[in-house]
Amino acid sequence: MRAVHANAHGILEGVFVVASDLRPELAQGLFATPGSHRAYLRISTNPGDILDDAIALPRGLALKVLDVTGKRLEDAQGSTQDFVMVNGPIFTASDAKTFARSLNLLAKTTDRAEAAKIAASKVLQAVNAALGAVGLESTALAGLGGAPQVDPLGETYFSVTPFRYGQYVAKFRLRPVSSALARLAGTRIQTRAQPDAVREDMAGIDAEWAFEVQLRRNADCPPIEDASVEWREDNAPFIEVARLRVPRQDSWDTERVRAVDENMRFSVWTGLAAHRPLGGVNRARRGAYRHSADFRAAANGCPMHEPTV
Repeated sequence: MRAVHANAHGILEGVFVVASDLRPELAQGLFATPGSHRAYLRISTNPGDILDDAIALPRGLALKVLDVTGKRLEDAQGSTQDFVMVNGPIFTASDAKTFARSLNLLAKTTDRAEAAKIAASKVLQAVNAALGAVGLESTALAGLGGAPQVDPLGETYFSVTPFRYGQYVAKFRLRPVSSALARLAGTRIQTRAQPDAVREDMAGIDAEWAFEVQLRRNADCPPIEDASVEWREDNAPFIEVARLRVPRQDSWDTERVRAVDENMRFSVWTGLAAHRPLGGVNRARRGAYRHSADFRAAANGCPMHEPTV
């Protein structure tokens, strides 16, 4: 299994449509050429073990865009561009050292005491909901099991760390725009006696997201090296550059699960040089992601595959 985000809730295939007539600062890298690309999505939660959905955790969304042309990052195989995102605007760790400490804690609790985690999650959800009511919701508590247990299709997803955007620097966001997704925003999922409740709840709908970029336009934006600080939208607004359209489908199709969940890897270091990951957390992810994917490939006796059109 993956070292993190082991539990997938849905595997989907869609079309990623780059907008035409973008302003020069937005027409960079993948987004310099209008057109449509096949794309795969993997929706998950962040631990490295397969947990009962009674444990409420932050969501992750990994997006792989196919048939992308241009100069690639070192060691980036194939012709795809990956975006790895979570349903919150900031990273839980400010730098690589803090990130390592949180991963060590996660490793110590992986595959241990699931019943205790379920009990703790119930308490943490209540505490974090109370904090949220007064504007003090804690990302730390959410990561420990205190996240709201909501439908992942109604969530907005963020890259949280910065990336090169051609001549600029940017963060990314995937925002629901279709009415079917809007109706799911904040919808809570009942998990009693349903360990895979989130997966079972992911009904087949026609879905559409806006893919947006947040350009770092001036020195008022926080430093690139600190991933735990949100870039204020009044200084750096999000601007749409593409649409992700996913037609109604079985979100747990056996063939697609085998191809994507079992045989593919997602990494911020898979893609174009024009979208090079920036900051200490992203630099730390490079070797860690590669090691994790290689270990999984060796353990399963199956190499990772970058898809082709």
